[in-house]
Amino acid sequence: MKFPKPQTLKSIAELISCDYVGADDFQVLGMNEIHVVEPGDIVFVDHPKYYDKALNSAATIVLINKEVDCPQGKALLVSDDPFRDFNKLSDHFKPFQSANSQISDSASIGEGTVIQPNCFIGHNVVIGKNCVIHSNISIYDDTIIGDNVTIHAGSVLGANAFYYKNRPEGFDRLLSCGRVVLENDVDLGAACTIDRGVTGDTIIKEGTKIDNFVQVGHDTVIGKKCLIAAQVGVAGCVVIEDEVTIWGQVGITSGITIGAKAVISAKSGVSKSLEGGKSYFGIPADDFRSKYKEIASIRKIPEILEVLKKKGDF
Repeated sequence: MKFPKPQTLKSIAELISCDYVGADDFQVLGMNEIHVVEPGDIVFVDHPKYYDKALNSAATIVLINKEVDCPQGKALLVSDDPFRDFNKLSDHFKPFQSANSQISDSASIGEGTVIQPNCFIGHNVVIGKNCVIHSNISIYDDTIIGDNVTIHAGSVLGANAFYYKNRPEGFDRLLSCGRVVLENDVDLGAACTIDRGVTGDTIIKEGTKIDNFVQVGHDTVIGKKCLIAAQVGVAGCVVIEDEVTIWGQVGITSGITIGAKAVISAKSGVSKSLEGGKSYFGIPADDFRSKYKEIASIRKIPEILEVLKKKGDF
């Protein structure tokens, strides 16, 4: 997320009442999660295990819970609770705005687009030309939808990221101020849920077709011309490259990449990145050939046990 205008290190520190290391006028342009940071961004870190990753990231301002050696060209915001203060900044620069109409006055809807009854279209939503938005759909603030997109009834675009910190008093939610972006010619089935990015974008690229009851987590990027069947669950920060096919009831863990033109069979559980151009199935999902060898070996176990029994070795 970029700020409406450049800020300074001192002004940001004053907003969250924290100490800082760096020049008062050190420029701050925005804030982002570590996988999408750019120079000028703030990234937060609150565990020593991830200090090096944050300090060596593209971010030039690190919101951290301990003063450490600051790499050249970077600055620190030293807070007793970076998670809390990242939320403060989100709330300051992108506060929640309530709506008093079904279609916000700030929404832009392209020529030839049809909006069926009982839809909610939030602030700053952009919908392109010749789209069909069926009934009972909620499109949260700042969502961007291209041309020739169809969204079927009951779907929700832009709900909060499933991102929490476990505190003694209960779970504390990281505020979501990112967007959902659907490019041209995307079809979205009934009762799908596409969560917004925390500070960046959840993106479904051109020509991808998604079936009913599919969940896509925050900051996930789905490539061009993918096919995703019903009841697939994709966690946050996943990259699915172009022309991937994912069949029904597949579950995909967070932060992994699925290579272009991969095919994942129904009911598979994907727990690691998968190379493109191959077919996978199983829990955990693996290459077809490896999985068939595994199944063949398992089927031989009773036969092996019988042989061992006859020999008296079992």
